[in-house]
Amino acid sequence: MFNRQGLPQSEKLEERILLIRRVSKKVTGGNYVTFSTLVAVGDRKGRVGIGMGRSLEVPPSIQKAVAQAKKNLIRVPIYKQSLPHQIMFKYKAAKILLKPAPEGTGLKVGGVARIILDLAGVYNASGKVIGSRNQVVNAHAMIEAIKKLRPRSKSSKSEPVQLTKQETKPIQLKPEREKPAKPVEKTAKKPVKIVKKS
Repeated sequence: MFNRQGLPQSEKLEERILLIRRVSKKVTGGNYVTFSTLVAVGDRKGRVGIGMGRSLEVPPSIQKAVAQAKKNLIRVPIYKQSLPHQIMFKYKAAKILLKPAPEGTGLKVGGVARIILDLAGVYNASGKVIGSRNQVVNAHAMIEAIKKLRPRSKSSKSEPVQLTKQETKPIQLKPEREKPAKPVEKTAKKPVKIVKKS
């Protein structure tokens, strides 16, 4: 089985409930109550997804959300259990700032962003969610920000660059023009008057 992104759906996925919301609607016969659930799933190996489910009861809404989240799995580029680079992303009213962190730092970001990074397998990162407190919007903003991340090579040292033949030619510097020396003006010595004492 493959999801919408063409990734295989693994059965070993951890599930986390991000939000359970009770929605009441006024109808002719009274109140029509439903439940909407936001769920995140991940394998802690670079795959994570979110899904939303609605039903008249909580358990069916959770099942629908989990099924949708498994279809929406995406790949997360991980570099040394952290993010490959810093990113700032805006989605609707939410602004997501994510930064990589050294080993041992932990996840210094709150809300749904922490849960999504944890399920993806990112254990060292810092960040902030600005502008919105809506957990549904923040969860979608996190997924869109993760999609913008680019993978980074494992070796931190840059490979030596081989110079071409044209680049190895010695550079000939133009000789600087010698400035003509200024003629030294000879000052005439004044005659010294000798005064005889009487």
